[in-house]
Amino acid sequence: MSLRAVVVTRKTNLEVLVERHGTLGQARFYVECRGQDFAEIEASHAVLKRGLAEVLRSLGPDRRRTEVDRSEVDRFLFGPDDVVVVVGQDGLVANVSKYLDGQPVLGVNPDPSRIAGVLCRHAPAEVPLLLGRLEDPRKGAPAIERRTMAVAVRDDGQRLLALNELYVGHKSHQSALYRLTVGNHSERQSSSGLISATGTGSTGWALSIARQRALDLPLPGPEAAALAWFVREPFPSQRTGTGLDHGLLGESEALEIVSEMAEDGVVFADGIEADALELSAGRSLRIHAAETPLSLLV
Repeated sequence: MSLRAVVVTRKTNLEVLVERHGTLGQARFYVECRGQDFAEIEASHAVLKRGLAEVLRSLGPDRRRTEVDRSEVDRFLFGPDDVVVVVGQDGLVANVSKYLDGQPVLGVNPDPSRIAGVLCRHAPAEVPLLLGRLEDPRKGAPAIERRTMAVAVRDDGQRLLALNELYVGHKSHQSALYRLTVGNHSERQSSSGLISATGTGSTGWALSIARQRALDLPLPGPEAAALAWFVREPFPSQRTGTGLDHGLLGESEALEIVSEMAEDGVVFADGIEADALELSAGRSLRIHAAETPLSLLV
């Protein structure tokens, strides 16, 4: 079986600066006037581009391939015989994962000195070996982590997936008003919104909240079919409570939210606010562990 390689990248900091300021010289002037090291930005750009070039060369001339920038991922149609080769930072894996339906993801770290490589673990030189094993298990099938994802399902059936966490609240992060139901418990709340995190996301925003509040809550692992959830700054009043403020969702459990926000209520995934579902007054939402996990080649 020959897989199509979909190579996902994002613009480097240098490319973003040149786009914004028009020329390399203007970008340099802007950065150095603010006391920053432009040489470091250029060095990072060069390393990332060398790594991408090595990945593209390693795919060979006969393999079907296409390149997709992060800004185009939400409009790209992934096929069932695709393997997604993410080249760059770990966040790119989260950016692309919610548009997949079980396709394997190979994370490539072109710059280990600057990128942690939690999800993008492989060197560019490892790409042909891993693709060969994926296509022909006789060569030794690669190990795959099945990382649980979270899904938000609105009352009209629209869905939003997240690898790290889902945020529900007001799009400007001001007070959000809603009714929250967990199991047999229900409460009307006013808060800064709530998040529901997977095991992958439990090393980021969720862990920060748990530590800040000194919560004794065992966060799930990346392959556990469970989610952690936290209400941010719930406000007690005559009509709103704070009794439901954190917890864990098992495989068959869900959060249910009914919005009471007249406008600008949203749910978005993995920090991408531009790709959100509207959640105005009367809209309802269910959040639970998704049926299809992310298939990450390790």
